[in-house]
Order: sequence, then C-alpha cells, then structure tokens
Amino acid sequence: MKPTNKKSWRYRLHEIIYEADTPMGKLFDIVLLILILLSIVLVMLESVSEIDAKYHEILYIGEWIITIFFSLEYIARIITVKKPRVYIFSFYGIIDFLSTIPLYLSFLFAGSSFLLSVRALRLLRVFRILKITRYIGEAAKLRKALINSKAKILVFLFAVLVIAVIAGTLMYIIEGPEHGFKSIPISVYWCIVTLTTVGFGDIAPSTPLGQLLATVIMILGYGIIAVPTGIVSAEYTKSMDKNDVLGKDYVHVNTQACLNCGAQRHRDDAKYCHKCGEKLNYESNLET
Repeated sequence: MKPTNKKSWRYRLHEIIYEADTPMGKLFDIVLLILILLSIVLVMLESVSEIDAKYHEILYIGEWIITIFFSLEYIARIITVKKPRVYIFSFYGIIDFLSTIPLYLSFLFAGSSFLLSVRALRLLRVFRILKITRYIGEAAKLRKALINSKAKILVFLFAVLVIAVIAGTLMYIIEGPEHGFKSIPISVYWCIVTLTTVGFGDIAPSTPLGQLLATVIMILGYGIIAVPTGIVSAEYTKSMDKNDVLGKDYVHVNTQACLNCGAQRHRDDAKYCHKCGEKLNYESNLET
C-alpha cells in the first residue's frame, strides 16, 4: 500500500507516545514524568503513618487515577506498533507492565504495593527529552578507554592487594590483638580502609611504630587513588587523537522510533530503520 498524506490515528498516537521530537511528543513525555514523580511522592507519603491516617482516601484516589493513566498508556503503546510482542518483552515494556500492575495486585495479594517503586525506572525516559543519546559517540570512546585500560588496572589492583596484605601483616605483628588487630584479615581490612582514605575509625594503631606505618599507608593512599584515573585518562587521550579533529565521526541521533520494530537511536538523516530496514515515518507500516 502506498503511503498517503493523511496520517491515521495510530500513526499520530505512535508519534506522540514514542517520539519526543514533536511538540506533542515532548508534552506527553513531560506529563508522563510529572505523573511518575507524583506517583512516587504518593507512595512515600503513604508510608508515613501519620500522613496516611489523615489523607488515606486522597492518596488512594490519586494513585488510582495515575494507575489508570499508565494502564491506558501501556495499551496505547501496544496497539500503535506493528509488532506488539517486541515492545511487550523489551526493557521498557517490562518496566511499564511492572509499574502498572501493583495496584491491581493489591486486590489479590497483600503487600504488593511496594512494587510501585519500580516506576522510578521509568524516569530513564527523561534522556529522550534531553537528547543525551547525542553524546553516544563520546560514551563509546570512554567505554573503549576503559576496556583498553583493563589489563593495566587489574595489574595495579593486584599490586595494591599485595601491599595491603604485607602492610596488614606488619600491623598485626606491631599492634597485636590487644590493640584491636585481632587477626591478619582484620589488619588487612584496616589497611585497605586506610589506603582508600575512607578511615572508618573502628580500628586505630596505638603504638608509635604502628602510627608511623599508618602514616606511610595514608600518604601512599593518595598516590594510589590517582593511578587508575591517570591510566584511563591516557587511554582516552589516545582515542581522541585517533579521531578526526573536525568531528566527522560524531553521530547525531533523534528520538524517532521505528513503527515496525520499535528501534530508536536513528541518525538525523536516516530514512530507513538501522535494525529492521523499514522505511521511517511511513504510516503504511502500521497497516497489515
């Protein structure tokens, strides 16, 4: 079937629900996020016994209104795609389902209302509005730098572990059980806490020699913290040097979702879905 200029209601609804590039799409996402936040606030207020005792009916009605909205949204997301199964078993599809059913389950099982907190995960959609995915190229560079640094970081962590075992054993010999260093594992734990500059204070050396060793470990800790950062920074700089200075490898993406498979992160100039090959923005894709 050839595409027509007149958009069907399913196409318009899909454009509003799944995309944030249009005014209505942005408005829908903003309203959705506000309702999610409001729902979380209602759940938190309901957990305060004094507030729940006084405003239980208002909180209950408010949660039902929001649940009905989410239920309609979930159904709309299913009927506006060509392959509902893809959405239903996707990450967001499962989250949408789990965040909708708790209030219905409360009729069958007591205590199921705790599942309402799952709605917080739906706030991840805020990245579509802010278009954080535009920086996916930079994120890929950072991921590559971390992968390239893996071997060096592992060797470094092994060296730190060796230092912690040796220093912990020495501290056990110097201080002994009478000063809180009851065993070598506890002494190694103290050494790791000191090296990382956390310093819980649950164990502390009392003898002059023990305090001297602790001072050395503390100073060593500052240098140890900087090493992993330097390793990753060096690898990141290398990856930056290899890229075109004009930034030609930078990929712009929008929030357009494929009508067929629901895939996102398409290039701004994309005409076909990068996953299934369907032509984008064709309302005929909704027709079977």
